[in-house]
Amino acid sequence: MAAQAGGERPSLFGALLNRPRPRALSLIGLVFVGVLALWLVVNLIKEPQDFFTVFLIGLTTGMVYALAALGYTLVYGILQLINFAHGDVFALTGLFASTMILTVFGLTEESGTAVVILALGVTLLAVVTFGATVNTVIERVAYHRLLAAPRVALLITAVGMSFLVQNIALALYDVNFRRVPEFIPRTDVFSIGGVHYQWNKLSVILITVPVLLALTWLVQSTRQGKAMRATAQNPDAAAMVGINVNRTISFTFALAGGLAGVGALLYLLQFNIRYDTGFELGLIAFTSAVLGGIGNLTGAVLGAVTIGLIQAFNEGLSWATPGSDWTRSIVFGLLIAILVFRPQGLLGEQTADRA
Repeated sequence: MAAQAGGERPSLFGALLNRPRPRALSLIGLVFVGVLALWLVVNLIKEPQDFFTVFLIGLTTGMVYALAALGYTLVYGILQLINFAHGDVFALTGLFASTMILTVFGLTEESGTAVVILALGVTLLAVVTFGATVNTVIERVAYHRLLAAPRVALLITAVGMSFLVQNIALALYDVNFRRVPEFIPRTDVFSIGGVHYQWNKLSVILITVPVLLALTWLVQSTRQGKAMRATAQNPDAAAMVGINVNRTISFTFALAGGLAGVGALLYLLQFNIRYDTGFELGLIAFTSAVLGGIGNLTGAVLGAVTIGLIQAFNEGLSWATPGSDWTRSIVFGLLIAILVFRPQGLLGEQTADRA
């Protein structure tokens, strides 16, 4: 019996002793998340009305970021490339939208509702086409001949294209901000317990959600979407089974540019925009894509909404809040933290190597 008990002892405690211990970095990450959760709970208890109002603002902002983040994640998924010019395409497309609204259609706050709806619908189609065209031209001119080159060559080219597109926007539209009249009412959709939500913010969700659903359907259920997924997984194998890899890459860039067009128009209707708006917004969108798991469409949306909420909470809550001056530091500090603690992102998408 003693021998039997002695023989069982190592097997009983061996699993406990050999169980992997949590790494120090993981513990630090958990502590950070706990502190953040505690801060949110305290703000919720102290000022629940402000908390939910700010939450809705962050959700709306995150939806706009999602359209830009999806452009990054689409291109990365198929080329393993961070297209740094994407944010500048976003800004240029938004400025083009202001030209369509103010110059081509000459819309003002006195314009009739029917005229505004028709003009904005045509503008949406125009900016989607414009963004898709610009992004496709960038791919064909700057990236196409470098597909077989080392990734650092593509990366440097992407940075160069970012500056080039930004300077084109500067030359065409100067340094001044562009804004359009408030066509969408700022009146409340609902007001519950002091929590207000306006029509102009709801319109962002009403446009963004169908776009995201359509994108998901395209990627998951269409022939072109299957070609995109096959090319992202293994371009050589995709070419062997008859997929036109070059055309698929161009289509992906066009799709990303079209999403930038939708996001830019929504951004213009909410805020003002100028030639360098895309630089910071592009970094935020890239952070969103990394946070969610770059290469993962659902992750990009989740990351963008998370960033939007973090930004809104930091700038809108009152208790122990750093304030708007710290927003950039917090967002990009979050990027560093994600790369350290969970480089694969929230949804765990592994994209470092192709299959």
